[in-house]
Amino acid sequence: MDANLPAGSGTMRAESEMLIMKKAAVLMDNGFEELEAMGSIALLRRAGMDLDLVSAANTDEVTGRFGVTYSPAVPMKDYDFSDVDVLIIPGGPHYAKLEANEDVKKLIRQFNDDPEKYIAAICAAPTILGRMGLLEGRDYTCFTSMNDDFGGTYKDQKTVQDGNLITGRSADAAIDFAYAIMEALLGDKKTEEVKASIYAL
Repeated sequence: MDANLPAGSGTMRAESEMLIMKKAAVLMDNGFEELEAMGSIALLRRAGMDLDLVSAANTDEVTGRFGVTYSPAVPMKDYDFSDVDVLIIPGGPHYAKLEANEDVKKLIRQFNDDPEKYIAAICAAPTILGRMGLLEGRDYTCFTSMNDDFGGTYKDQKTVQDGNLITGRSADAAIDFAYAIMEALLGDKKTEEVKASIYAL
């Protein structure tokens, strides 16, 4: 450590570098659940995370189930996921399009198989992983009525983390889901700072 630096500056610099290095990609097709997407987008950006919106439809904008359009988005075919730390998949009717997209499923497998990366899926989205066999032997949650025999342990909770997998139950859990991602990637201290900044009780 540089002797001219004040005590603790090395730790602060390391924390700052950690925040800069963390990157998220929110993967959406038309018909996503707006609340489940925006909860993570707004809170993770507030926390200082680099976050991109990625269109599985390969368009420069995506429209949610209630007609709200998010723009700009990066077409998935043009996006480099190599430096992304967490792949975030909101729920909503778009889940059927994502599940039918072989490029999306290939991407999910790549993140699942990399212990340094996270997958965060909420509401209907975890069921995509379930039908891919990626919930076997794992704790998870999803939209309750969509749960099936995925070979794992369903938890009736707002959020569940099992290793590099973070799942959320429904739109009602959107804020807790974002905090779970934040805690996993940025730590408790940053998460508490963000909560305090919006007067979370």
